[in-house]
Amino acid sequence: MRELHAGRHLRLVVRNGWEFVERPGIRGIVLVVAVTPEGRLLLVEQRREPVDANVLELPAGLAGDADSPADEPLEEAARRELVEETGWDATAMERLTSGPPSAGVTSEIITFFRARGLSRAGAGGGVEGEAITVHEVPLAAVEEYLREREAGGTLVDPKVWAGLWFARRP
Repeated sequence: MRELHAGRHLRLVVRNGWEFVERPGIRGIVLVVAVTPEGRLLLVEQRREPVDANVLELPAGLAGDADSPADEPLEEAARRELVEETGWDATAMERLTSGPPSAGVTSEIITFFRARGLSRAGAGGGVEGEAITVHEVPLAAVEEYLREREAGGTLVDPKVWAGLWFARRP
């Protein structure tokens, strides 16, 4: 593998003629499917500069990033990200699946977790420098809500649709 360029958070590399992006020092990416005791799916919205738009997403983040231990277990990262982004905590995190979010562009692997036993722990909104808006959407109305937001120009991360499938499972 040969490095083509390194930035602060990303590296562009080439291996076997294929160029792709790596995130040095990251153990993985976690994504959390969380439904409140009142039956509301937790979504977060933030501006994403690469797509020049606001994006609706499931709570997610990096394990082993600058603000957490390098050997942070994925389950702990999922819990931490849920609290930081939404203000909700969970008594348990159930690993659901993992895989590449964009296998032709990045070496990243994302692991989905389902949060269980939710309780309010704070305000959410992310850590300093993040501007995250939390949306608590009734599970029965999520699809209509997402379509309305898309029609209004907000992008919806396709992983939300996968998370919705998991949210509706016992």
